[in-house]
Amino acid sequence: MITGPTQRLKSAAPLLKALRLLGVRPRRHLNVSGRLAGKAAPRPRPRSKVDIPGLETVSYGDRMHYVPGLSKPVYPRWEMGHRDPRFYASPPHRDMALHQDRPCFVFHQRTRVLEGVRQALWLTKTKLTAGLPPQLLSLGDSSANQVADQDERVQNAINHARFWDTTEREPPKENYCSTLLHNLLQLCSSLQASQPALGKRMLAEKYSLTASWCRGEDVFQVRGQNGLLLSSAAPLPPLADRQEVEETESHVLETFYPVSPTIDLQTINLYTPEHMSTGFRSDYPYPHAHTLYFLEGVDRRCRFRPPQLRAKMIMFCFANALARAHTLYGGAPQGVLEQPVSVQAVGTDGQTFQFAFFQLNTTDLHNDHGVKNQVWLEEDVPLYDSARLCPLIKRKQVLVPAGVVGYQPETFRKFLSLYLHGAV
Repeated sequence: MITGPTQRLKSAAPLLKALRLLGVRPRRHLNVSGRLAGKAAPRPRPRSKVDIPGLETVSYGDRMHYVPGLSKPVYPRWEMGHRDPRFYASPPHRDMALHQDRPCFVFHQRTRVLEGVRQALWLTKTKLTAGLPPQLLSLGDSSANQVADQDERVQNAINHARFWDTTEREPPKENYCSTLLHNLLQLCSSLQASQPALGKRMLAEKYSLTASWCRGEDVFQVRGQNGLLLSSAAPLPPLADRQEVEETESHVLETFYPVSPTIDLQTINLYTPEHMSTGFRSDYPYPHAHTLYFLEGVDRRCRFRPPQLRAKMIMFCFANALARAHTLYGGAPQGVLEQPVSVQAVGTDGQTFQFAFFQLNTTDLHNDHGVKNQVWLEEDVPLYDSARLCPLIKRKQVLVPAGVVGYQPETFRKFLSLYLHGAV
């Protein structure tokens, strides 16, 4: 017996096996799992079926087994005796009951329009006024309407949102932005003891809104969920009187030709024409929209630039006001509303605030003639300059100290003015 070669082959077998597998093993990518490392074979293209009139295909359906050379049989769709949602197949869009030949352009909570505020003004037939009016800002400037130790408590609210509410070195924006807004709302609601009308309000979240209107030959809708809604039992008083409303008739809406006004809007054909919904039942005790609060940065998949955020504020304010006007005055277009419908909006990214006051004067939006709606817009108002856990040091010099730097009390007074509007 030959024992020497056999023992040597046995000792070298593991090495040969490792060498053989070394050349066959696929390359491993460390950023994906092992199952995704291999290259998948491309799918074969489906063959096109050719139907020749007068010729009948010969299939192997009668033989109950596969026969080479014969075509694959085509069986009719099997219908179950009951309705099973797991196997439901929707009909084509053309056969659906909500299908309309004229498309509808939808503005939803993730729409980022190209032209920003200018596009929103044209879609809503609105005249823009820069800055909030003095009669509105005077509500927060009065010492009788301010919170006790207001500046100190606001800075504590900022510290709580940026430093005290997390164990991370830098909290994400989606966390401190929402925390700061709720802290400021809690400070404003502490004035309920001196202002009893503040108790007749309700804060709603994740409510669905739908508003439809026509501009020229196009149909538009605002639908979806926007931020927080502060609703009240009494409507907001308008800022512009009857004379100022009639003066808007001479205002000319700005166009942005050659850009289409429908750019960046979703196009659908399944919708209900002239559909209006405030998102609440008719017997809701707080039917009037007071203030909308928008948080920029909460959704990581959809970031808004400041002009796009302001356009979103205008569009949803207009939609809430239009849905309320439809409930009060009916679906017929009104040239001039007897009592304008007003809605406020506040947008923030956790540091900078945007303020808007929208007044709906007309529901006749088909053309550019007649009375226009109005909006007052306060842009890019910072609450503080920076909030850092550690100072920024360069070349042995402290450029930005730690903590909250550059606190501006005027911003919270504007925030408080919009909250107190209608209750003072």
